[in-house]
Amino acid sequence: MDTFKKVLKVLAIIAAVSAAIAGVYVAVTKLIEKKNAKDADNRENYVSCSCFDADFVSETTTA
Repeated sequence: MDTFKKVLKVLAIIAAVSAAIAGVYVAVTKLIEKKNAKDADNRENYVSCSCFDADFVSETTTA
């Protein structure tokens, strides 16, 4: 019976450590995805200012 209890303790420790590692992995990946999404929005919505170019033709003007 003592051997069985020891085996269960070892399995419980292994399960706890693996759950902690999985939790850290999920938290880190969510933070990285959030940061990448934030950076992607900035790049996607970037509009360069060509107001001072003499040969600039706006895409919104009708010809």
